[in-house]
Amino acid sequence: MKPGQPSQTAALVCVARAFAHERALAPKFSDPTAFELLSEADRARVAHYRDGPPKESRARAAYEFIAVRAAMMAVRTIFIDEAIREASSSQVVILGAGLDGRAWRMPELGDAIVFEVDHPDSQREKRARLGSLRQTAREVRFVPVDFTRDDLSHCLAAAGHDATRPTTWIWEGVIMYLSRAEVEATLRLIAQRSVAGSRLVALYIARGHIVLRTIAALMLRRMGEPVRSRFSEREMHTLLAKYGFLSVLDEDLPTAAERLAPALRGAMKRIMHLRMVLADFR
Repeated sequence: MKPGQPSQTAALVCVARAFAHERALAPKFSDPTAFELLSEADRARVAHYRDGPPKESRARAAYEFIAVRAAMMAVRTIFIDEAIREASSSQVVILGAGLDGRAWRMPELGDAIVFEVDHPDSQREKRARLGSLRQTAREVRFVPVDFTRDDLSHCLAAAGHDATRPTTWIWEGVIMYLSRAEVEATLRLIAQRSVAGSRLVALYIARGHIVLRTIAALMLRRMGEPVRSRFSEREMHTLLAKYGFLSVLDEDLPTAAERLAPALRGAMKRIMHLRMVLADFR
């Protein structure tokens, strides 16, 4: 992200979640918090799309761009929400929380402490927009971290994270922006603060799919958040196992859509480069 500014990708994925909610893209998906967490400009953008695609060609292209990302976010969100419900942990750590609304929309977190870890600039913007949203988690603790200079373990400990109790770790939109060494360093820390019963849910970019990978990489670079890592399934599972996590489910988005939101399978057919992995700490 650009210094002194909140993450642009966080805003984009929140726009996509708001679009998916407003258009009711999948029966299992609902995120009424997304619209409330947007800037006024982005709220207007989503409101403009409520009635469907505009007629003007340039505006229609922008609509279709968001529509695909909305389908993608719906599938990702359902996958992660189900993993959180199944784990039923009393601690949930969201790494790179951005404009995530789970602590304000999931009643299943009523007995959980949610630790939102993100850059101070992004957290400042989010906290200013929470407004009248009603918290559903037992407690939300914001953990401001600049990953280029702060010790994440120290920051979590200072916020009251208990490394002796199971934790569900959400690592949805971060891995691709980190180098291999940075991914390993974070996994090492996660493992140090995990016990049996802990769970990790992560999104990563797979190797291959060169055209799609290049288009996505160019777009993210322009937003100040270039892609720095890609992993094959075998590489990801080996890496997770190195730090005590056994991969129990790993799907590309089209496969996840077929299982969780069949109506979105067609929209996901070109998104094979994004994978979701669920792993349990042993």
